[in-house]
Amino acid sequence: MKRILLFFWLFICFAGICRGETTLQQAEELYRQGKFSAALSVYENELKKTPNDPHLYYNIGNCYFKMGSKGLAAANYYRAFELAPRDADIRHNLTLSLAAGGERLVPSGMPVILHQAFFYLSYAELKGLFFVLLWLFCALASIWLIKRKFGKMLLASAVILAISGGWFYIRHTLQQQHLAVIAVPVAEIRSGPGTNFPASASAAQGHLVTIQDDKDEWYEVIVKSQGIKGWVEKSAVEQI
Repeated sequence: MKRILLFFWLFICFAGICRGETTLQQAEELYRQGKFSAALSVYENELKKTPNDPHLYYNIGNCYFKMGSKGLAAANYYRAFELAPRDADIRHNLTLSLAAGGERLVPSGMPVILHQAFFYLSYAELKGLFFVLLWLFCALASIWLIKRKFGKMLLASAVILAISGGWFYIRHTLQQQHLAVIAVPVAEIRSGPGTNFPASASAAQGHLVTIQDDKDEWYEVIVKSQGIKGWVEKSAVEQI
């Protein structure tokens, strides 16, 4: 009986995997045929099943880019980048989509290799590494206090923990930013949350913004590349 149940369970798992692969193959074929909207629907349905798959975000970004929605493309590439920062294709397409909107992935003046090193690990990976190092430090500290052994290892682990802690703190601070992308061709930036307030500036799609506050149907944002602060309609931005 146990063998029958095990076989049945394996069959269900195998069927699910095959079905997923078939669905993605259909989406890829639709994309190759230039049916980007149809492919997008398939990818978005798959994303509901596996919401943390960077390659689905990447493919969704490709569809939006081909459809001319550079802002939505950049938002999805950015989501993929946060999950898989070492993926060269994701980084390349994110760089291109941001450049199309007048933005830069690598801040001006920062060497690309330094930016790659800083984002070598995803936030989840870095968080896991930090807590592993913290546990190791605590274990070595306990041994040193009891037996006065491994003093040099304790000192080395303290230095490594301090470096990783600083790295994690900076990344955590960046992670807490409410980042978004202008998703409409042009978004008017107003001095207050309403159309009765005058428009002081505008931002084209693809521009990165950080959300500072919200009121009714409006967000208070800072346009990162221009240093402009104001209010835009919520429908004009896509949160990352």
